[in-house]
Amino acid sequence: MKQIWLIFAQAVTIVVAAVFAVSALKPQWLGGTVVRVAQEVVHPAGTGGGNTLSYATAAQRALPAVVSIVVTLSPEAVRERTPNPLLEDPFLRRFFEGLPDADTLPPEEEGEADSGFGSGVIVSEDGYVLTNNHVIENGDGIEVGLNDGRSFPARLVGADPESDVAVLKIDTREALPAMTFAGNESLRIGDVVLAIGNPFGVGQTVTMGIVSALGRSELGLSTFENYIQTDAAINPGNSGGALVDGDGNLVGINTAIFSRSGGSLGIGFAIPVSLVRHVMDEIIAHGSVTRGWVGVEIQELTPELAESFRVQDREAKTLIAGVLAEGPAYKAGVEPGDILLSIDGQPIGSPKDMQTRVAAIRPGDSAKFTFLRDGREVAMNIEIARRPLPKDMRR
Repeated sequence: MKQIWLIFAQAVTIVVAAVFAVSALKPQWLGGTVVRVAQEVVHPAGTGGGNTLSYATAAQRALPAVVSIVVTLSPEAVRERTPNPLLEDPFLRRFFEGLPDADTLPPEEEGEADSGFGSGVIVSEDGYVLTNNHVIENGDGIEVGLNDGRSFPARLVGADPESDVAVLKIDTREALPAMTFAGNESLRIGDVVLAIGNPFGVGQTVTMGIVSALGRSELGLSTFENYIQTDAAINPGNSGGALVDGDGNLVGINTAIFSRSGGSLGIGFAIPVSLVRHVMDEIIAHGSVTRGWVGVEIQELTPELAESFRVQDREAKTLIAGVLAEGPAYKAGVEPGDILLSIDGQPIGSPKDMQTRVAAIRPGDSAKFTFLRDGREVAMNIEIARRPLPKDMRR
């Protein structure tokens, strides 16, 4: 009996080993089940057929709405252009497309214009185009090229340097291919995205990656920052182009790269569609973006400052460093050294949080601000004013 069980055990072992070998080397011998499972893994719904993962459908849907932008600058405009300090930073190099500083320009004939290039996204059939402010600022003329070879002059509807968004308009009676906006809350870390634009002016190009992070700020790229970070290859010329999801919907406007060399290192940033859409609607309706403002200078409350101010509340992060004379905060009684706790009962987590919250309040409305002053809470209503435009702030 013992001998029979030994023979049986050896036979079972041989059969199991044979099944594993066949399933690994010749799965088709076992029927269609393994093949069907493998196909379901290889190309999930919406990514195309065959045995290869593909985002061709998403790309084909988005490509017609992505345009190249050529900006004409006169020599005077190039010479008078104020260099962006980010261009000098070897670690955080913003890619202002093809517009070198005046001292690096090649010799030109008198009166000859210099050109810069970038990308844009058509977002309405009647010709509204989104791009970056830094692509078109100081431009004398703007030409928009479609991926089907057509070219149109474009006029600037308005720009918002504080978010780096600009809106152009192509005046044509033809219906243009427009891209669909994705839902504001549809994007997640790990989602596949495609970056579409005109890198280095070589022509329309699609690259693929994932969403590496959301809500990136404190980068020094613009006043209001809430960037999508992606490892999809973004290069000079992609500025203003589209970041789209796996269905070809617009999730962001590509705007900057983190690079030591000026080329893509897999860290790119895009303005999310939620911010872009708000800015676009404001510009189309009013020509500029209206934001709230209270007239204070703020800074982060570091552990050292918290200790010196004897602040026990670990959630308090925003110190009022200065108050503008005759500004809304000054008139309400805010003092330097006050520590902001909340606005309308909502805790404020950081100086950026305060700036964003105040900017979202309509000028003319009042909001309740709660501060910590000399160890006690002080509440006051502040009537929100209109945030000055950047050019007014510099005066």
